[in-house]
Amino acid sequence: MTDTLLDFGDPADLEQVRRDFRAWLVENPLPQREADEPLPVFLHRWHRQLHNGGWVGLDVPEEYGGRGLTSLHQVAVSDELGRRGAPGVPRIGYLAHALSEFGSEQQRRHLLPRMLAGDDVWCQGFSEPGAGSDLAGMSTYAEPDQDGGYTVNGQKLWTSYAQFSNLCLLLARTDRTAEPHTSISAFVLPLDRPGVTVRPLRAANGDDEFCELFLDDVTLTQADRVGGEGDGWALAMTTVAYERNALDTGHLPKYGLLIERLRRRAHEDRASLPDGLLSEIGRCVVDYQVLVAHSRRRIAERLAGQPAGPESSVDKLLMTRAEQRLYETALKVQPEEVHTAGGDVFGDYLYSRAASVYGGTSQIQRNIIAKRLLRLSANSRG
Repeated sequence: MTDTLLDFGDPADLEQVRRDFRAWLVENPLPQREADEPLPVFLHRWHRQLHNGGWVGLDVPEEYGGRGLTSLHQVAVSDELGRRGAPGVPRIGYLAHALSEFGSEQQRRHLLPRMLAGDDVWCQGFSEPGAGSDLAGMSTYAEPDQDGGYTVNGQKLWTSYAQFSNLCLLLARTDRTAEPHTSISAFVLPLDRPGVTVRPLRAANGDDEFCELFLDDVTLTQADRVGGEGDGWALAMTTVAYERNALDTGHLPKYGLLIERLRRRAHEDRASLPDGLLSEIGRCVVDYQVLVAHSRRRIAERLAGQPAGPESSVDKLLMTRAEQRLYETALKVQPEEVHTAGGDVFGDYLYSRAASVYGGTSQIQRNIIAKRLLRLSANSRG
């Protein structure tokens, strides 16, 4: 089902890039994860292997360590990996594009090649205990000093794999009096800076993906700031626009593979499936096709030079609905997965429950759509 994803205005060399990558994968298969090897350590090895082959940062300019191609070339690589059930390209593209757009020339030339190569490992310091989805409500404060630097105090939460990272893209308020969306700034935070404490959180399933990040009188310089004061909100929107596109993240081919399994099962066992389950499979197919169309549209807008905007909230809602319905339906079609140790469908089903929370809750996405796309107000009447 993924063969039709990239048929709109494709660059002439896109299929050649696909063929080259397929040939490279034959010669450079996915490495084996070692016993007791933490997942981010394994993924970092895969990151370096992909980079050594020239498959990371295809849409980043060559002078910053990329290949100077388009988003579609990078999406094609993610699509091929998704077809094989392999881990995707390292999810640093959204940070790379934020630095490309808002960073200084010195930051771009120094940070981007190291990010793409895996020489620096990044995490993202956005969410807070009292402002997980409401980014504008953050309280972490970077107090400007007379020398042009900042003293940062606050706490971040749900910072993925900070314990394996050395740099953090940090958002903090730099003006207590300005409007929330215009008072946030972005910084590159070295995690070995005095006053930084990283504390892993153990999830109920035993995973330690998430961390707390405590900032106590942490000193940052003006050179650590990305963009101007108050650019943090725009930078964050650029970042989440890439995080919320199912083509950029490589989710679509994974969904497509599972849908094909459900379709085959529906044809083979049509008579034995419970009443209504065929219709549920059909709804999954429709959700998938709608998500494909929106994701393609967003890529086309980006290639046309349209900046990232609140439209990504629509994409996030569509991806959440498609993912949760797909795995819920898959468990009904394949109930044996519940009892299979390490069953991929059951594990993915459990993780899909968080899709309506991470990256901004569905309620926040609807508020953004209402206020910024539909221009509704609290006094609007339906």
